[in-house]
Amino acid sequence: MYAINKFINIQKDAIFENGICLFKNEEDGFSAFMKRVYKERGINYPKFYKMDDLCKLAFIAAELLLGDEEEKDIALLLSNREASLDTDLKHQQTIQDAAAYFPSPAVFVYTLPNITIGEISIRHALKSESAFFIAERFPAERMQQYAQYLLKTKKAVKVLCGWVHFLNGEYRADFYLVETHGNIAHTIENINEITK
Repeated sequence: MYAINKFINIQKDAIFENGICLFKNEEDGFSAFMKRVYKERGINYPKFYKMDDLCKLAFIAAELLLGDEEEKDIALLLSNREASLDTDLKHQQTIQDAAAYFPSPAVFVYTLPNITIGEISIRHALKSESAFFIAERFPAERMQQYAQYLLKTKKAVKVLCGWVHFLNGEYRADFYLVETHGNIAHTIENINEITK
């Protein structure tokens, strides 16, 4: 009844769409890689350069799924295991020493993981349901049930689900779009295969 038409995996310096490699990181480091994808895709969203790394990762994964999407009634369900810990640690460094106390509002704004949902929603003018779950591993069963509930009750026409991890330079994003029709059945087994 519900299906996945498209999925994106970003890991090990490569980006895959439906299992086919779109980009390989030929630059040094995550930041340069994300900027290259941003430029090559012709994305125009100046706030991208101010985002923290977790947000950039989620933004690029969502952009690759929703770049040409005209539907605005899309719910967002994201998850990871560490919330915004990478940015939290950077913020902690700016306030830890009373003699060198220099908190940055530009860093502080990203100390909540749901800012990733906010940036994606602003970029694509989405006003549907959203949630960010913290779990030890991708909560496939919860995501499947929640996405299907949103579609069945017509609270959304499509649901973007994803795992987005960034901590100490290690990163991974596994995003997929759930609809009422598509090529891959929206089963827990298929979700686990996409996010393994």
